[in-house]
Amino acid sequence: MSDASPFPPTAPPPRPVSAGLYLVATPIGNLRDMTLRGLDVLAAADLVLAEDTRVSARLLAAYGLKARLERCDDHASARAAELAVARIAEGAVVALVSDAGTPLVSDPGFVVARAVIAAGLPIHPVPGASSLLAALCLAGLPVDRVIFAGFLPPKSAARKSALAGLAEPGRTLVVFESGPRLAASLADMAEVLGDRPAAVTRELTKLHEECLRGTLSELAVHPRTQAPKGEIVVVVGPGEAVETSADDVDAALSEALTRLAPGPAAAEVAKQTGANRKALYARALDMKAAG
Repeated sequence: MSDASPFPPTAPPPRPVSAGLYLVATPIGNLRDMTLRGLDVLAAADLVLAEDTRVSARLLAAYGLKARLERCDDHASARAAELAVARIAEGAVVALVSDAGTPLVSDPGFVVARAVIAAGLPIHPVPGASSLLAALCLAGLPVDRVIFAGFLPPKSAARKSALAGLAEPGRTLVVFESGPRLAASLADMAEVLGDRPAAVTRELTKLHEECLRGTLSELAVHPRTQAPKGEIVVVVGPGEAVETSADDVDAALSEALTRLAPGPAAAEVAKQTGANRKALYARALDMKAAG
């Protein structure tokens, strides 16, 4: 077995930062989580686009950096995109940061990245801290098949509808949630998804980092999930697949055909039962032909 390593024995010196858009991950709580490459890019940046310039100004000051800051929130993302494209075309280094964590993950910076890509200009990820990955590591739940759903709708009816579309068993679900909605959201998850194992993570990498583990119904009534403060990531374990008999599949397909054409009916029942969609489509055609 070779002792050769893909890495040099000492850290390489900073590379020159060329023109382009850099998606720079920033700490989600602990300032020591800022990467060396991220600091190199921010030091070289001609322009930093930030979700909240006040937050980013404090971040830059903590590392002794100064840069021109421009707002890039939901209201200013279109203007920020135009500015980024124009500056990069002139040869500038533009950095995009969110308030904390990795840009573009439930973040208005997506508009900027898409505009730069459409203009055929360089774009580079600068990886680093991510509350999504930190929560998955901490939760102690399977991570081989994961679906990230961002923030769920704030109203219960819309939230339940969204959860119904995420109910397929075998996948770990990760969502962001606010403190005031947390308990109600957990209760809706238990109702729609079943009482799955879950973890509520809060204030990740900060001094009072917390991870509560239990079933969804237990967590919904836990004293610490009743309108807590801080950034919250909920990780829900995969539900168990339920064996469905051929008769049950036929019954579901027959009911779906009263509302849908064979193709959509087969797709719906395949999602519900895990049965093969092509086989269901053929069966649906037979049912329709038999009247």
